[in-house]
Amino acid sequence: MGIPVLILGESGSGKSTSLRNFTENEVGIFNVAGKPLPFRKKLPKADNARYDTILKTLSKPNLKTYVIDDSQYLMAFEAFDRAKETGYGKFTDMALHFRNLIDFVVRYTPPDVIVYFLHHTEKADDGRLKAKTQGKMLDSQLTVEGLFSIVLLCVAEGPEHYFLTNSDGTNPAKSPMDMFEGKMDNDLKLVDTTIREYWELNGGKEDEEH
Repeated sequence: MGIPVLILGESGSGKSTSLRNFTENEVGIFNVAGKPLPFRKKLPKADNARYDTILKTLSKPNLKTYVIDDSQYLMAFEAFDRAKETGYGKFTDMALHFRNLIDFVVRYTPPDVIVYFLHHTEKADDGRLKAKTQGKMLDSQLTVEGLFSIVLLCVAEGPEHYFLTNSDGTNPAKSPMDMFEGKMDNDLKLVDTTIREYWELNGGKEDEEH
């Protein structure tokens, strides 16, 4: 049973930058939008990745850490591709495809594989912060945050970038008791190490590859 982790944040809040401390043999990046990484280090990435590429790789993973950056574009690009279709069925399909990807991570990847979904945020009508989808119709089909046990919120305040690890009532962040401090540096490598230590995932990425 693999572990999906949701990393939420506005554009420019430091989600992609949080990858900076991984080495090239530690992480595989599904770069959905095909954009350059915001640092000089070269990390392996599959540009313009879609569901088929992601699922094919995760079905036979040779790494223990994967990142989907930015995962909300999987829904957005499908919406553009199907913009001329009428009816509500396409919204159900978009929700189902995204939910099935998360379910695949949980059900079909090894227990020491962690897949990070880097995902944009938006404000709901009631003012609460939530994971970005494709409008009210898709929201009625899918509550993204509810599919994850760990949701971290990436925050930028001037030069400081950090993760919030639990909610104060105004954000969707959550994590298991005593896994993290309430606020930590936006370092996804540190997050990955902490999760592996907390759940004793066989020593983390130093183990033999699958």
